[in-house]
Amino acid sequence: MDTEGLFVPETREEAREQFEMLAPAAGEVVRAVAKEIGFDNEEYTERVTGEAVETAREALYASLLEVKVGTRQEYETWCADHQCDTIEIGSENVDNVVWHAAPFAETAVAATFENERAAAVATLRRQAFGRIYRDIVR
Repeated sequence: MDTEGLFVPETREEAREQFEMLAPAAGEVVRAVAKEIGFDNEEYTERVTGEAVETAREALYASLLEVKVGTRQEYETWCADHQCDTIEIGSENVDNVVWHAAPFAETAVAATFENERAAAVATLRRQAFGRIYRDIVR
């Protein structure tokens, strides 16, 4: 079993603090990308909205969530050792699982995969953000 990522907040407040911490970084990323794309001042003002920066911050936060990646057996052993609700996306007939557990929510979100680990990790992080964190950080 492997672990990757940075954020696994223990409390709702910690999740909010981590999310707030990313606001300047998200704004800077959006500005840099807009400049690289070649937006002039008018287009920048029109297209780089607060909503665009907020979407970038959500994506950045999700991409930093800590996830565990393991076999189906490792995941099932982990579930047996942790008392929490689980939301599993995908097929139960594949060999690998990626999951994120939010201790304060007593919830874990998991995605199954056979070969595409990176895609499963990215999908799981977006799902975990939407299902666990979005309402907390707003």
